[in-house]
Amino acid sequence: MGSSTDEIRPRVRSFHNHRMHDAHSGQDWRAWFAEHGARLRLIARQWTRGEADADDVLQEAFVRFWKHQRHLPGNPNALVVTSIRRAALDLMRRSDRRTLREKAVGDDMETVTWFEPEADPRLSALADSLKLLPAEQREVVVLKVWGDLTFDEIGEQLSISPNTAASRWRYAMEALRKHITARTHD
Repeated sequence: MGSSTDEIRPRVRSFHNHRMHDAHSGQDWRAWFAEHGARLRLIARQWTRGEADADDVLQEAFVRFWKHQRHLPGNPNALVVTSIRRAALDLMRRSDRRTLREKAVGDDMETVTWFEPEADPRLSALADSLKLLPAEQREVVVLKVWGDLTFDEIGEQLSISPNTAASRWRYAMEALRKHITARTHD
């Protein structure tokens, strides 16, 4: 009448194993993540409020990719970057909703200022300069430089044309050039 747990497990494994072909099954994901993890963390950092959030977003995005998207053909880098962006947006929405709830309740929590550790002054200057760009341009720069995406992939990622992505890139480069030139002459 009833089947034992041991009889059910092989059927479940069989279902999961034959569900969809894994397009990147031969790829060593630990090695791939070791190679690309730092760059992906920088991408996550551009869409989050701090290092811890960036780490959380990166982990959530990679797990989401591994569970739901690894079977898809194409560039795994672009798929992971998409997952990072979506996870960061989800985190932002959750945080915004929580803030609104806390304000509605009248919770006067003390604000804590977090300081990032000192880094290479050139990286700090670049990060400061990126903050001056409009969000649309900053997104394109991050996806192009740290995401290593083409303008076609950036356009797909942001739901804009590749030409719009390229023009945002040009405007951003001009703005960064002016800002950095002004800083070096001061």
